[in-house]
Formats: sequence, structure tokens, C-alpha cells
Amino acid sequence: MSKLTDLPKRILIGRALRSDRLGETLLPKRIALPVFASDPLSSVAYAPGEVLLVLSVAGVSAYHFSPWIALAVVVLMFTVVASYRQNVRAYPSGGGDYEVANTNLGPKAGLTVASALLVDYVLTVAVSISSGVENLGSAIPFFVEHKTLCAVGMIVLLTLMNLRGVKESGKLFAIPTYIFVAAVFLMIVWGGVRGLVLGDDMNAPTADYTIRAEETGLAGFALVFLLLRAFSSGCAALTGVEAISNGVPAFRKPKSKNAATTLLYMGALAVTMFCGIIGLAMATDVKMAENPAHDLLRDGTAVGAGYVQNPVISQVAAAVFGDGTFLFVVLAAATALVLFLAANTAYNGFPLLGSILAQDRYLPRQLHTRGDRLAFSNGIVLLAAAAALLVYIYGADSTKLIQLYIVGVFVSFTLSQTGMVRHWNRHLRTETDPAKRRHMIRSRAINTFGAFFTGLVLVVVLGTKFTHGAWVALLGMVIFYVTMTAIRRHYDRVAEEIAAPEEPGDDVVRPSRVHSIVLVSKLHKPTLRALAYAKLMRSDKLEALTINVDTAETKALQEEWERRNIDVRLKVLDSPYREITRPIIDYVKRIRRESPRDAVSIYIPEYVVGHWYEHLLHNQSALRLKGRLLFTPGVMVTSVPYQLESSEAAKQRARKRAEWNAPGSVRRGPVGVDRDKEKANNRK
Repeated sequence: MSKLTDLPKRILIGRALRSDRLGETLLPKRIALPVFASDPLSSVAYAPGEVLLVLSVAGVSAYHFSPWIALAVVVLMFTVVASYRQNVRAYPSGGGDYEVANTNLGPKAGLTVASALLVDYVLTVAVSISSGVENLGSAIPFFVEHKTLCAVGMIVLLTLMNLRGVKESGKLFAIPTYIFVAAVFLMIVWGGVRGLVLGDDMNAPTADYTIRAEETGLAGFALVFLLLRAFSSGCAALTGVEAISNGVPAFRKPKSKNAATTLLYMGALAVTMFCGIIGLAMATDVKMAENPAHDLLRDGTAVGAGYVQNPVISQVAAAVFGDGTFLFVVLAAATALVLFLAANTAYNGFPLLGSILAQDRYLPRQLHTRGDRLAFSNGIVLLAAAAALLVYIYGADSTKLIQLYIVGVFVSFTLSQTGMVRHWNRHLRTETDPAKRRHMIRSRAINTFGAFFTGLVLVVVLGTKFTHGAWVALLGMVIFYVTMTAIRRHYDRVAEEIAAPEEPGDDVVRPSRVHSIVLVSKLHKPTLRALAYAKLMRSDKLEALTINVDTAETKALQEEWERRNIDVRLKVLDSPYREITRPIIDYVKRIRRESPRDAVSIYIPEYVVGHWYEHLLHNQSALRLKGRLLFTPGVMVTSVPYQLESSEAAKQRARKRAEWNAPGSVRRGPVGVDRDKEKANNRK
């Protein structure tokens, strides 16, 4: 089994890395930007479209509100970026929003933030991958025709890339991210030159279409509600901002400074691209509709169910570069790639947060363990499974999935900034240095405004998106919260139960006697080895035990036992229903009832095979019996293995694999502790 699983694993994720090489996986700013900021950078590919989709409910006339909505999103983006720059400096350990809320607002607030972030990370993968498939489908129809299959396939591919390690995957992600940013800036600049300098007439593919308004003549509260809903959809541009504060430990030193600088770069790039695309969409007369088959009209007639509505960025690129041109294809491909890779923000944030929560006993301990490539492999696989399930349920439809989005991230934004205000208040009570106090007061003012603004947006998002799917995200948060609370309660209960007492109790008092039992099915070499080992233990009482399932076989065993003159008493238990496990369990329990202070030691002979298919030829009764005996108090179970020739052959195969050298490794020299030390000395 080891050989079958080890070879594909090495091919897919690479050779295992030593723990002392963890420092080599830390990221410089140029790699950290695409790794942690690919989500907010790529969200400009769908956030402008979401704004126009919501405004289309009132018809084309409502589009003139989009620049004001973009301005509100820009103000919010800079507020959040400025706030999180305070976070990464105050809490560089990588706990991010969870640590801030847990430390300053209490465990319940911390757990609420953790639940919100876990849901948001899963949705980040689902939305980014689905949107990427749709963008790629604007150039290659196959991807739109098989959206769900392609989306799940991309999740699997991205999972394998991340299992290879953060730094290695980051290098792969950097090139498409920077190509996307460069292509969008080129589109904005060239569009500005064509429109403002050359005076060219740029028209999107939908420029001649009209929109059938679902609601006409909106005014008053209805118009305000529509604008707030459009604003909340545009806030999708902010998703992933918190990932940098959660991923500070992955940065090179000085960690906090590098993380804060990366946050600033990310905010400036995202805001510029978002505003540029909104502006070009207005200039090229892009039309979007929530229900394009019915509400989008061409020459007064609905386009019908066969119409595929391309994203805003694709329509703008077609207007600026020309549909099907080289630059159009480059931007379409880069957009699709960066949307796929935007999910990497979650692939770095979810496992790291899961590790911290596991360390705090809110999630299974397996999530705290690093895998072969020094990545949190279990967290990566768990995230991929949850995202793939969500993509399957919603058919990889980004418009449906995005309604679930944003709620979680603004819950964490609000509680985190509130916690930072408490953090500064606590430090101001003891700080006497005037310069440090001025810095703290300025930071508190930034976090106070951030808490107020993000809290206001959270109310808007809940009010405008609850019936459109946000309730599903809230339900997910509740499920995570309840599950993590139950896990913590279990770990606390176990820790309390197994804690070493101050005074000696029954668990530490030596048993008065040891009653040893050797289980016997047949008289063969494994049985004789188990008997010899049990005698070596010098128990107070030793007996062999067999179950009478077949009378003839049992009689033959007794005769052979007497013929060999074995000096251990053989006890036979009848089993009229041909059960093996239950008679043994009942016998052991009877011994425990009669002598509660006696310990019962069970010796189980087992023979070890070397091929996986040989396991299928044995009934594994010893394994089932051990599983049952584990739940019997006062019983110790010992396996006495007997290795068959096939297991020896397997051992030799394993030794050969361990001694195998890759091509060129002899020339490079052995990779071991001495060589690692030599490298470290050379660096010094």
C-alpha cells in the first residue's frame, strides 16, 4: 500500500521537505502580492459587472449612479486597507481578525470571526473559479457549456499546486497576476487615449442593446434601497483584503513592514483598476441584465435563452482592443487565469487559520500539522472539498454564488476593527511616551472609522442580500460556530478527564495481579511466539483461549495441544452463533467483575503480509477484536507480529527505494544534515 500511494504522491506534490527548511518557504513582497492579494485584484473582473447588474433593474437610466457607487467603494477600500495596516503591525503572529477579536472582545467574538472567515474562504474559491470559467468561456465556448465540470477540475488542479508548497505555487501565480494587472492598465490607458485624445468611438458588443426595466420610475426609499444593493454588490472588490493580515508569518522579515507595504500596493492597484473599468464601461455603453434572456433587448426583441452574457471586462476589452484581437485574447486569458488563481488567497488563508484554530482546540488537531511540503495539507484538502461541493450545488454560477459572498468578510472586518479600538484603549491607559501616544491615538481614529464604516456596510449587505442568498452564508457561519464549540468542549472534557491527579488514584496504583490471555485459533508459529512472549512477562496467571466455532477443529486443536505437552492451560469457549469477538469480550468482562483490581492482558498473534492484495485474503478478525477491546476498561492489548516472507520482501523493496538516487544526484552530492549545515555556513 505504501508503494502504491507514495509514488503518485511524489509525482503530484514533489519530494518531502525537512522541517528546518521552513524558512526557505517565506515570501518576498513581489511573490506575496500575487499570493495574498490575487483575490481583491481579480475581483475587479466581476465587481463592476455586479454593480451594473443590480442597477439594470431600474433600466439604463440608473447606470449614471455607477460612478458614485464606485467612489463609495474606493473610500471603503482605502479605509479597510488603512485599518488593516494597523492590524498587521499590532498582531504579526498571523491570527489576523480571529486573534484581534479573540484577544480584545473575548472567545465568542473570536469564534464568530473565525466562522465568518472560514465561510468566506470557501466562497472565495467557489466564486473565483466559477467566474474564471465564465470569463474563459467568452473566448472558448466549451468552458461555458461544461461549467461545473471545468470548475471542479480547476479546484483539483489548484489544490495539487498548493500541496506542493506556498512558495512554489506563489511563483507559478505571480506571472499571470502581473500579466493581468499590466493588461488592465494597458486597456485603461489605451481606452483613455482613444476616447480623450484620438476621439475614437468605442462601442461595447451590447452598446446597441436596450434593457427592459423590471422597476420603472424608482424614487425615494425604493431608489435608495437599489443603490445600497448595488453598493453591497460592488463591495465584492474588498474580499480577500484580510488575507494579508492572516498570512503575516509567511512574509520575509521584517514581516509586519512587508505585509503593510503589500497591503498598500494591493489597495492602490485594486482601486485604480476598479474605477478604470467602471469608467470604460460607461464610455463604451456596456449593457448588463440580471435576466439577460428576458430583459436584454436587441432591436426591441429579447435575446432569448441561447444568449451568453459576457462579463463587463470582456465587453470593455472588445470595445477598446477589438473583439478577437491579440490583446483581447491575452486579457481574456489573463483574466481567467487570475480568477482561478484568486482562489489561492483562500488556499493560503483557510489552512493557516485552520491551524491556529486547531492549536486553540476549536478544530481537529490534524489541521495543525504541516504536510510533506511544509504546507497545511489537511486544511487545503478540506477547503477544496467544501468549495467543490458548493460549486456543484450552484452549478458554478457566479451570479448566484456571489449573493452568498461578502457577508462573512464584513462580519470579520467589523469585529476586527472594533477589537483594534479596544486594543488601543488598553495600551493608552498605560503608555506615557507622548510620541507613542500620538501614534496610538491616530491608529485608534483610523480603526474607529473603519469599525463604523464596515459595520454600516454590514447592515447594508444583510438588508439588501439576505433574501437573495446571504442567509446561506449566515447558516454556514452558525454551523461552523456550533461545530467548533462542540469540538472545543470535547477536547476540554478529554483534557480534564486524563489530567494527572495531585493525589494517587486508581489509575496510578499498581494492579494487584495481572491475568494474561493468549488468543489461539490454530497451533502454528505465530501462536507459539505469542505464548513464549507472554511467558516472558511473568504474569500472575497465564492461559490460552480459543473459541469453539467448529467442533472438529477445536477437538483437533486440543489433541495437538496435549500431544505437544504445552504447559499453558487451554480454555475453550463455546460460540453457538459462530461469533468470535463477543465470547471473548464477555469472558474478559467477567474476569473484571470478579476481580476489579486485576489487570487483564490480551496477547493477539498476527502474521504480517507484504502485499496489499494479501490483506484482502484474510478476515482481519484480530483488528476487529482489538477495536472492541479498546472500549473495555482495565484491559491491555498486545499484538505479537509474525512476519511472513512476503513482508520481508516488502522491507527489502522499501530499503531499495530509500537508497535510490535521482539522476544527477551523485554529481550534486548527498542531501543531508551535513550539506544543509554547509549551505547555512556559506550563506553566513
